[in-house]
Amino acid sequence: MTPLGGCGDVGRNMTSFEIDGRILLVDAGVLFPDDSQPGVDLILPGLHLISDRLNDIEALILTHGHEDHIGAVPYLLRRRPNIPILGTRLTLALVRSKLKEHGIRNHDLREVADGEHVTLGGFACEFLPVNHSIPDAVAVVITTRGGTVLHSGDFKMDQLPLDKRLTDLRGFARAGEKGVDLMLVDSTNAETPGFTTSEIDVAPAMERVFAKASAKIIVACFSSHVHRVQQVLDLAHATRRKVCYVGRSMVRNMTIAAELGYLHVPGDTLIALDDLDRYPDDRVVIVSTGSQGEPLSALSRIAAKEHPVIEGCPGDVVLLASSLIPGNEMSVSRVINGLTRNGVKVVHKGNALVHVSGHACAGELLYVYNIVKPRNVMPVHGELRQLKANADLAIATGVEPRHVFVVEDGTVVDLRKGRVQVVGRLECGYIFVDGSTVGDITDAELEHRRILGEEGFISAIAAVNLHSMELVSEPQITARGFVEGDAVFDEIAAELSDALRAALADGAEDTHELQQLMRRRIGRWVSRTYRRRPMIVPVVIAT
Repeated sequence: MTPLGGCGDVGRNMTSFEIDGRILLVDAGVLFPDDSQPGVDLILPGLHLISDRLNDIEALILTHGHEDHIGAVPYLLRRRPNIPILGTRLTLALVRSKLKEHGIRNHDLREVADGEHVTLGGFACEFLPVNHSIPDAVAVVITTRGGTVLHSGDFKMDQLPLDKRLTDLRGFARAGEKGVDLMLVDSTNAETPGFTTSEIDVAPAMERVFAKASAKIIVACFSSHVHRVQQVLDLAHATRRKVCYVGRSMVRNMTIAAELGYLHVPGDTLIALDDLDRYPDDRVVIVSTGSQGEPLSALSRIAAKEHPVIEGCPGDVVLLASSLIPGNEMSVSRVINGLTRNGVKVVHKGNALVHVSGHACAGELLYVYNIVKPRNVMPVHGELRQLKANADLAIATGVEPRHVFVVEDGTVVDLRKGRVQVVGRLECGYIFVDGSTVGDITDAELEHRRILGEEGFISAIAAVNLHSMELVSEPQITARGFVEGDAVFDEIAAELSDALRAALADGAEDTHELQQLMRRRIGRWVSRTYRRRPMIVPVVIAT
């Protein structure tokens, strides 16, 4: 067994299990870049470690539908499209939509139900329902002739979940009675004492926000947080407000959740963004992406007074209904300060109980260890300090220290007849995604981007309508530390306009593809004209 991601980072979760030359993968997620990785869109797990073993892959199991567990699926299927993918109904629906966006249509998606048993070659798998901040999450028990592994996935033990779907502690106990040789356990909240607050406890604080707000309410949360959006919809309906989704992923995911019955939308509640100005501010709620301060998200643009439709005004309330992903603190602080400067009141987890975590705290982890009584433990899904804290909890419940393994990505772990040992280490570095380019960015290139230096910086922004396939806004090119005056870009701007129109006429549907086109054209022009290699950041906005 080898973790290909998730051991040392909060993200890009992926684990490889192998027996008799066949491989079973659990999860394939992405990690989002921080400020030290300019121009990077996503960071993938160690797919290069299995690139020469693709035909040996028996299947990929997905524990739930968060991006840090499914975001790398398209990049895996580009290498081998017919890998069987197993997951629950909502998880597969989100994956199916993602694959469609990437133009991957030849896929093998297999739905599994709570409690179902599936045999995949030498792997006998049982799927146990667990409670998390997205519906339909599961843990998986993997039994082989080498031993039995319980992989918790991301979970918590909310006793009053909004969807009434409890973590299957009886299933955990049954697995423990049969014997769990190795338990892989979510470590995200291992440093936090006690038990995770129930989702239902968020309601009073949210109700106070809705009761006191005299203008617009903007709720920023993860685009997959169906439970939180359900609470917003119910409160909006009760206070006679209309709800508008903002952000492509938010619209897509909530539409899928509603179609499958995981989200219940009160009648005559939803409105389109184009209809927002038909209603007074005190009668609308905007549900937006951008809770992590993403630079191009709707919330960041509102904070910077750059959103084409929504303006943050004095009297408005922004409710940040999310936890901070490590590394995003500065970005979120920048957004909060921008909103505050505009007179907007910001309610967040630090000043009100408007969000609870989807991960088990120390008390819940202790509870699970005592139920399962695993022979060996390997903490996963966390930074190194969180993995260590989780290990200490396992030891406190009686697992011998020599049977607890804190490892980093790429560590090869052998399970044989109930005994676990570390047998090797593979280099499992980051694979950076920049537009449609995968793996071409090196650490040296990132250093160059951070420094910029005498090569300078060029940004190019254009807007397109992917429905009518038209160029809405001509490319606007600006530079820093490169040349004096932006007029020098008039020639290449006209060339970019023609190239974008031609690509749209040819059926280009992906903004990443258009961005890469802009990057290549600008790069060639700069090299030819100035013999320089500035950092080029193209942005194509789909309207």
